[in-house]
Amino acid sequence: MSHYITPDLCDTYPDVRVLTPMFKNFGGRSSFGGQVVTVKCFEDNSRVKELLATEGKGKVLVVDGGGSLRCALLGDMIGESAVKFGWEGVIIYGCVRDVDALAQLDLGVQALAAMPLKSVRKGVGEVGLTLFFAGATIENGEYIYADNNGVIVSSQALSMPE
Repeated sequence: MSHYITPDLCDTYPDVRVLTPMFKNFGGRSSFGGQVVTVKCFEDNSRVKELLATEGKGKVLVVDGGGSLRCALLGDMIGESAVKFGWEGVIIYGCVRDVDALAQLDLGVQALAAMPLKSVRKGVGEVGLTLFFAGATIENGEYIYADNNGVIVSSQALSMPE
């Protein structure tokens, strides 16, 4: 597991895109990063559940939940699945639940807020799209890095300066 410091990455790589500061850390890893896998879904976490049950080594699931604060798109059971399959983290433009359990997992989780209500699963959601939220475009296959300072996106993999 690599440790990323986003201010240092911003200083070293001035071309990174910085997301609007609206995300909070909910996972056991306060710093994480990896290759982006995109999902766009609104109040339906079907695709989130499916993807986090596939091999995720070196990857971060980036979920455009439309900024909805009405239900959670990730909870402890799906979080445990993500850890089992080696995901680095999940960034959700939306909500999470079971936050005390998520904080115990070896997984990076950033989201807008906590919300106890679960989403309804109807099998709706699209994978691999270009996303736009928090003032930035995020392409499937790009790289994303997050810590307590914020979230940054890059078209190339970044390494921490010496």
